[in-house]
Amino acid sequence: MALDFEKPVLELEQKIAELSKVEKTEDINIDSEVMQMRVKADKLLEQIYTKMTPQQKVQVARHPERPHCYDYIKALITDFTPLAGDRLFAQDDAMVSGIGRFEGQACVILGQEKGSDTETRIKHNFGMARPEGYRKAQRLMKMASQFKLPILTFVDTSGAYPGVGAEERGQSEAIAKSIESCLRAEVPFISTIIGEGGSGGAIAVATADRVLMLQHAIYSVISPEGCASILWRSGEFAGEAAKALKITARDLKELGIIDDIIAEPVGGAQRNHPAIFQNVRESLSKHLAELMQKDADTLKKERRQKYLQITR
Repeated sequence: MALDFEKPVLELEQKIAELSKVEKTEDINIDSEVMQMRVKADKLLEQIYTKMTPQQKVQVARHPERPHCYDYIKALITDFTPLAGDRLFAQDDAMVSGIGRFEGQACVILGQEKGSDTETRIKHNFGMARPEGYRKAQRLMKMASQFKLPILTFVDTSGAYPGVGAEERGQSEAIAKSIESCLRAEVPFISTIIGEGGSGGAIAVATADRVLMLQHAIYSVISPEGCASILWRSGEFAGEAAKALKITARDLKELGIIDDIIAEPVGGAQRNHPAIFQNVRESLSKHLAELMQKDADTLKKERRQKYLQITR
């Protein structure tokens, strides 16, 4: 699936595919031409992704072929064992939770899963967790502190589920308590924004010691479309809203909201899954090794100071 601003590259790739099917003969050898077109396509793709607008970054962050939470778990976590239910109401499949090992270190894993096709998207509610999802996250964060297990979260949600039932069951309270659980955790805590980091739905599991963010991910208090509908009364101004909200990784790093940017392959994570998995692995390894040297009191003190500093 190509995004609208990728159409020039798509056209070149289609021509390459057509030429590659041409039968080679002694009189016709198109290998050199195909090679030249591939080099041209690669350069064009690099140029496009170097000069993307915030609104184009939004499109990339939402790309359906980007790796999702379960993809990262399969690639990075061994011996993953899912843990279900909030012990109060129900199981929420939008919020992935469990224990596993990252490079041999036992960890608690949390994250939102959007799904990759119609069936799984419906099952996981498009990554929008209900109160029971956030209460499940609270349960696992407390368990992590009890058993001294680092917490790794993979954030990818447009926001918490806004349905009537979710509000009736205390959505805002569940998110607030989840943020509190993040701040109270007595173990190393790393959150990685892999796609969309939307509003309180993301912050509820991203109030961590270290917040990492993929190069073309987004992180915001509200979606550009939601912001535009409030300020301009029209979704047509989503591009202006995206720019004003400072939702890109570069902007957020400059503002001190996130701690590190994880480089994506040329053309985005959706074009090269193995490469982004390796980049995320290296970044997680680095930050986890640093945090594992600190005791519980130091972690909590520095985490508290980190978020107090942001509010000033």
